[in-house]
Amino acid sequence: MGTAARARPERIAALDAFRGITIAGMLLVNNPGTWDAIYPPLEHAPWHGWTPTDLIFPFFVFVVGITTHLSLVARAGRGDSDRALTLRILRRGGLIVLFGLLLQAFPYVPVDRITQLRFPGVLQRIGVCYVAAALLSRRRDNRAVAIITAILLLGYWALQALVAPPGVATPTLDVPQDTLSAWIDRTVFGEHLWRQSHTWDPEGLLSTLPAIGTCLLGVLAGRWLATSRALPERLNGLFAAGAIGAMTGLVWNWVFPINKNLWTSSYVLFTAGLACLTLATCAWLIDARGRGRWAAPAVTYGKNPMVAFIGSGVMARLLGMLHLTMGGESVTLQQAIYRGGFASWLAPRNASLGFAIGFVALWYGILRLLERRGVILKV
Repeated sequence: MGTAARARPERIAALDAFRGITIAGMLLVNNPGTWDAIYPPLEHAPWHGWTPTDLIFPFFVFVVGITTHLSLVARAGRGDSDRALTLRILRRGGLIVLFGLLLQAFPYVPVDRITQLRFPGVLQRIGVCYVAAALLSRRRDNRAVAIITAILLLGYWALQALVAPPGVATPTLDVPQDTLSAWIDRTVFGEHLWRQSHTWDPEGLLSTLPAIGTCLLGVLAGRWLATSRALPERLNGLFAAGAIGAMTGLVWNWVFPINKNLWTSSYVLFTAGLACLTLATCAWLIDARGRGRWAAPAVTYGKNPMVAFIGSGVMARLLGMLHLTMGGESVTLQQAIYRGGFASWLAPRNASLGFAIGFVALWYGILRLLERRGVILKV
C-alpha cells in the first residue's frame, strides 16, 4: 500500500475518546429543552461561518476515515480477500444508509412519514462517504489519495463558483435555494428534502463530494497514526498537519466561504485541521501523558456510537410524540420533563442546556450498562 503502514503499533486509546466526544456533542446540540432558548455556540451558523456545533458532523466523518483504514488493514491482515473486503465495504455502507432511512421514517405512522420520507440525511451521508473513501483509497498510496482529495475539493469549488443552475443569472453561494447544490437536490429528490427548507438539503448530493474528501483526509490521518514511528513523532505530525489544514481553510474562506450546509472545500480543510489538532491533544493527554481518567465517559460513548445515535434519535422522537396533560394543557412528554424538571427553576437558556446535559447523561448510563455487559453494535 505504498506509504501506508505495514506494522501494527499500539492502539491509540484517544481515538475512542475523540469519537465519543463527537457523539456526545451531537446528542447535546440535537436535544435542547427548547429550540427557542439555546446558547449561541450550541446553534449552527445560519449560513456562512461556523460555530462549535458545526464541527461535530465533519469530526465524525473524519473519524470514520481513520477507522476505515484501521479496519481494512486489520481484515487484510487476517487474510480476507479483495472480494471479501469489497463486499464488506458495500454491506456496511448499505446498512448505515438503511439505518438512516429507517430512523427518519420512525415511527412509520402516519403513512406520509414513509411516502414523504426525506432521502438525504446524516447517516446516509456517512454511509456513502465510507463506501467511497474505502474504495477510492484501497490499493492506493498516500500521494494518490491526496490527489483524489484535491480533485474533489478543487472540482467542487469550480462547480459552485462557475456553474449557475437553470433560472439563476450568475453562480451564487449567498442564497441557499439558488445554489447549484439546491437545484440538483430538487431535480433528483423532488420534495423528499429537508422539511425546514423544502428547496435544498444540508446533506444533499453535490455537497457529498467534498464530504468524501473529509473522509479521505481521515484515511490519511489513520495511515499516519498506524505507522511504526514513535508516538511523539506521530502526534507532532498530526499537530502540524492540523495547523496547516485549519489555516489553509481560513485563507480559502476569503473566496469560498466556510459553510457547513454546502460543505464547502474551505470547510473541509478547516474542520479536518481542527479534528487533527483535537485528536492529537487527546492522544497527548491520554496516551502520551497517561492522563485518561477524565475521558472514561467519552470512551464509553466512543465504543458504541451507532447505538447512541440511533437509540437517542428514537428516544427523542418518542418524547416528542407521547402526550400527557399538565396544568390542564396537553403537552408532549419532552415538554413535561423540560418544564417540570428544568424550566421551573432555571433561566430559559440554562434550563434548555440542563435538559440537553441530562439527555447526554442518561445515554451515558445506558451505554455504560451495555459496555459492562459486552453489548457493542458493530455494523
